[in-house]
Amino acid sequence: MFNKKILGAFATAAYIGVSALFPAVAQADSKTVKITAIVEHPALDAVRKGVKDVLGENGYKVGENLNWEFQSAQGDVGIAGQIAKKFVGENPDVIVAIATPSAQAAVASARGTIPIVFSAVTDPVAAKLVKSWKASGGSVTGVSDMLPLEKHLQLITDALPNAKTIGVPYNPGETNAVVLVENFKKIAESKGINVVTASAPSSGDVLMAVRSLVGKVDAIYVTTDNTIVSAFESVVKVGIDAQIPVFAGDTGSVERGAAAALGFDYYDIGRQTGQIVLDVLKGKKAGDIDVQGVDKTNLHINLGTAKQMGLTFDEQMVKKAAKVVE
Repeated sequence: MFNKKILGAFATAAYIGVSALFPAVAQADSKTVKITAIVEHPALDAVRKGVKDVLGENGYKVGENLNWEFQSAQGDVGIAGQIAKKFVGENPDVIVAIATPSAQAAVASARGTIPIVFSAVTDPVAAKLVKSWKASGGSVTGVSDMLPLEKHLQLITDALPNAKTIGVPYNPGETNAVVLVENFKKIAESKGINVVTASAPSSGDVLMAVRSLVGKVDAIYVTTDNTIVSAFESVVKVGIDAQIPVFAGDTGSVERGAAAALGFDYYDIGRQTGQIVLDVLKGKKAGDIDVQGVDKTNLHINLGTAKQMGLTFDEQMVKKAAKVVE
């Protein structure tokens, strides 16, 4: 009669041997998605949630058949590069890169070896992520959050008909921010409105940069510059203290104190990105998918902080708003 311990040892050895021969059998349908963002703030967090929800709704469950890892660069481009190299070394099925700096780091590290789907990137061509907005045949595609700048300027001038100068704090080291500021300047100046910029290379510089605009501008406009948005409370503080209305390029900033914003729902952008990720996981080549934009915008206003900034919206504008924060 065989000893039970010996039988157990044989069984274990046999199991290990089979596992070594067929290590991927149990996880044959498992996919690995690595996701990185330059910083964490409500808009970018909503993108990440949208991607994850779409994958979940289509059968990819974290802990079951989806290996999911998220890392934030905490606003540091150097850390974004480190995360990208780590992710590329782990050879996932897809890397999702949220915001321009993280997307640039991922593309530079992968060098065409891993599919990359970017999201919340303003101008992917200017950022040198893709050659054109059409399918380029490479390994990169995604969703752009190029802002409707003319509509944003119209929002500001509708709310402040006498505004002559608009202040824009931005990070000159962030490609998307530079593109937006340059385009906004051209549009504003064509309509006889001056734009004064204030440089904030890091979130710690935002308060001082915005304070430098006091006495020079009639309104402050914040684009989807991740550095500025990550420290948005500093912008709001200056707006209230100096009685300068603050307008934003993303609706998530209205909850945080912007007087108004005409923008996208970043959760919807995340879902749109998630659909592309899903297509890639199912075998479609990233380079065969056009870069996508977002057309739908919503007006959100914050009556409470607007009043603290010395601004009162007319009844017609309040009626137009998809969301009103009291």
